[in-house]
Amino acid sequence: MVNPVIFIGAHRSGTSMLGRLLEQAGLFVGTCKDSNNESIFFQNLNKWLLKQCGARWDTPKSIEYLFSKNFLIEAAETYIKNILGSIRAVQFLGPRRYFLKGGISGLDVPWGWKDPRNTFTLPLWLRIFPEAKIIHIERHGVDVAKSLVTRSKRVFTVASENYERWYRHVTPFIDKRSGFTDSPRCMTLNGAFSLWLEYRAEAEAALGSLPKERTLRLRYEDILQSPTLHLKTAAEFCELNISANEIDRLTSHINPDRAYAFRRKPELMKFAKEHRLELNRWGYFE
Repeated sequence: MVNPVIFIGAHRSGTSMLGRLLEQAGLFVGTCKDSNNESIFFQNLNKWLLKQCGARWDTPKSIEYLFSKNFLIEAAETYIKNILGSIRAVQFLGPRRYFLKGGISGLDVPWGWKDPRNTFTLPLWLRIFPEAKIIHIERHGVDVAKSLVTRSKRVFTVASENYERWYRHVTPFIDKRSGFTDSPRCMTLNGAFSLWLEYRAEAEAALGSLPKERTLRLRYEDILQSPTLHLKTAAEFCELNISANEIDRLTSHINPDRAYAFRRKPELMKFAKEHRLELNRWGYFE
């Protein structure tokens, strides 16, 4: 089996952009994916791991309680290994590849998966894939926070409208299965920014414990400014065979103006200045 490439990094950090580019360059990242190009198979396994400690993507730190008990992580590892080796892996591989390769263990092409939750579940994945390569994509924390807030408010608007239009009439008989937002924490800049800090610290701790040749650090803003250079670097890291012309074609649509979007908003610049110490710690300056 070819060792996987595991993507880590905070939500809204550019993992989807890089994941799609590498998929187009030849990296297999699954057949059944969500709108963020994330494998639903591995996404569900990460959700299950976080759920063991009452955690989820926006409150992830309590997963440390799972990893603090050897018997718990050993049980979780056995469970996930069984799923990876079962027919349920067809959700990731697709029917044809599943039956041709005999499951994930038969993969003989560069492959991997992206899910920001990997940032916190990585210790488990490294037990299963000890030689995995790790790509960390980071982005300025204020832009990440703003994007999270925008998404959370959009979800709230849609959920509220749907409730008034449809679900309000059935709630006397059926409970509402989901909330009005995907993250109350990320409804404010402060809450979303604090989540970015947690992901950033966790990613740094993970990378610091691994050999440098198995890790690749990329900054979203750098990719936007020099996309051909950084896609070439990422493709080589993933052991993909891709020509310079193909790299140019794949990166021709990338807009460098998306970098540091917060600088165009006075209120976000003010927020960045108020949090300069936290940003400076991770090499960002407002």
